[in-house]
Amino acid sequence: MIPGLGNMNPKQMQGMMKQLGIKTEELNAKKVIFELEDGSKLIIEEPNVNVMNTQGQKIYSVIGKAVEEKGISEDDLKMVIEQSGAGKEDAEKALKETNGDIAEAIMKLKKE
Repeated sequence: MIPGLGNMNPKQMQGMMKQLGIKTEELNAKKVIFELEDGSKLIIEEPNVNVMNTQGQKIYSVIGKAVEEKGISEDDLKMVIEQSGAGKEDAEKALKETNGDIAEAIMKLKKE
C-alpha cells in the first residue's frame, strides 16, 4: 500500500498511471552519485531507482541511504601548494588523507 492513497495497492497505482500515459520502470543501479556545485558528492549505495516517462520527459526517483563525500576546494588546494611547495597531485592526496585539514596537510608535505 502507498501511504496517503487509501487502499490503493502498487498494481492499481501502476494501472492508473498507465491510463494517464505515464510509464514506469525500475532501474537496477548499484550506486547513484550526485556531484554538487561545492565539489562534494552525495553517494547512494544500493539505491531503489524508478523512472517515470511522461510526455517525453523522464523523471528519476532515487530512494536509499545517502553518504556525503566532501570535496576539496580550489582555494584550499592552492594554499597547500603555495605553502608546502608540493605539486597538485601530492597536495590533493595530503588533503584527502587529512580530511581537508589544511594545516595538517601542509605539515605532512613539509616532512616528506
